[in-house]
Amino acid sequence: MEEALKPDRFEHSLGVAYTAASMAMRFGADIEKALIAGMLHDCAKGLSHDEQMKICVKHDLPVSDCERRNPKLLHAKVGAYLAENKYGITDPEILSAITWHTTGRPGMTLLEKIIFLADIIEPSRRQFPELNELRTAIFDDLNEGLKLTLKHLIIYLNREAGEIDPKTEETCEYYNNR
Repeated sequence: MEEALKPDRFEHSLGVAYTAASMAMRFGADIEKALIAGMLHDCAKGLSHDEQMKICVKHDLPVSDCERRNPKLLHAKVGAYLAENKYGITDPEILSAITWHTTGRPGMTLLEKIIFLADIIEPSRRQFPELNELRTAIFDDLNEGLKLTLKHLIIYLNREAGEIDPKTEETCEYYNNR
C-alpha cells in the first residue's frame, strides 16, 4: 500500500488498520481480518476517478447515478475488486467490509461496522468536532456509537458534500430505527 498510495493516504490506511484491530480486540472480531480490511480499504484511492470508472465498466461493477455524480464514492467497490484481483484477498467478509466502508449498509456485519467506523475515527481524522465523543461512544458500545456516528455523518455530508448517497441515508434510517 505504501507504493500504491500517497503518503497521507498511506498514513490514514495504517490508522484505519490499527484502529480496526483495536476495535476487533474490544468487540471480539477477527483481528487479522480487521487489519487486512483496514489496510486495503482505500487501495483504489491512488487511481483517478476515470481509471476507477473504467474498471467498473470493464468488470461490470454496478455504478449508481449518485456514484456517477460523485465519483469519489467509487473507490470502495473498486477497492474491493482490487483487493481480490490484485492483492489476492478471497475472504468475502474482508471484501464486503471494503465495499461498504464508505456508505455503510443496513444489517452490517461486525467487521463491516468496524471498518466503516475505523475509517471515520482513526487518529489522523479531523472531520468532526465531535470525534473524541464518537471515539469514546464507539469503544463503549459499538451499536450506540454507530448510531451517533451516522447522525454526525449525515450532518457533515449535508454541510460539505451537497448530495448524500441513498445507501448512507438508508443505513442511517435502519440503525436509528433499531
